[in-house]
Amino acid sequence: MQQGWTVLGLLRWLTDYFGDKGISAARHDAECLLGAALAKDRVGLYLCYDQPLQADELDRIRPLVKRRAAREPLQYILGETEFWSLPLQVSPAVLIPRADTEVLVEEALARLQEQPGPVLDIGTGSGAIAIAVAHASGQEVEALDVSEAALELARANVARNHLTERVRLRRGDLYRLDGGPYRLLLANPPYIARIELDGLMPEVAAHEPRLALDGGPDGLDAYRALAAQAPQRLVAGGWLLLEVGDGQAEAVAALLAAAGLNRIYQRRDYGGLVRVVGGCRS
Repeated sequence: MQQGWTVLGLLRWLTDYFGDKGISAARHDAECLLGAALAKDRVGLYLCYDQPLQADELDRIRPLVKRRAAREPLQYILGETEFWSLPLQVSPAVLIPRADTEVLVEEALARLQEQPGPVLDIGTGSGAIAIAVAHASGQEVEALDVSEAALELARANVARNHLTERVRLRRGDLYRLDGGPYRLLLANPPYIARIELDGLMPEVAAHEPRLALDGGPDGLDAYRALAAQAPQRLVAGGWLLLEVGDGQAEAVAALLAAAGLNRIYQRRDYGGLVRVVGGCRS
């Protein structure tokens, strides 16, 4: 990366460079990183395409480009992302929230509209699900995680979104639930089969926390634990709502049925994949 670059010239070079590194959203990521280095949003970049870049600006962009070329996730480099249109800090201590998980939030809100009640977000990570549900419903939400580093980040996100009065965070293990009874149990648990972890895209396999990914030998360990505990932790008429991986819906539905839950259903995301499986305690 030499002197004499304009914003547009460097943007074009970065797009080609990232594409050669196997990064699918090369132009988007180039815009985000260049914008971060120049303290401009993407619209701001468009308004200064012909602007020459100074040496100190190039010095700021170089380390960001190096990290992304090594397939570090864009969100970790920037230190933040959005979920449910709310700002969240993220770090390698937590899974990066995905837009697909917003379907789980939609289902939680629909159940709460039918009947409000206590909510527990299990394995909260960045706090994304708990924050979104509390923000959209106005209800109090309890959230737990086994990782203290994740809880520290979630606390920062709760404060950032002005929800300290509505979201209560505590340390807890999805394999040993306590508290309740709850109207809703929500979780996006680890669901990748252990043998598949190293074959994931580099951004996930090398950077996101294994604790949030490793679902055991067949990817279903967390679902077994949650299904088995749900009847004791739910009020009558309460729901267990779980995000699932591609191809897991039928197996998870069977686990919920075997645990005695009923009214079991599946919800597809906007890409057509089954994303949520839910069951009710009669």
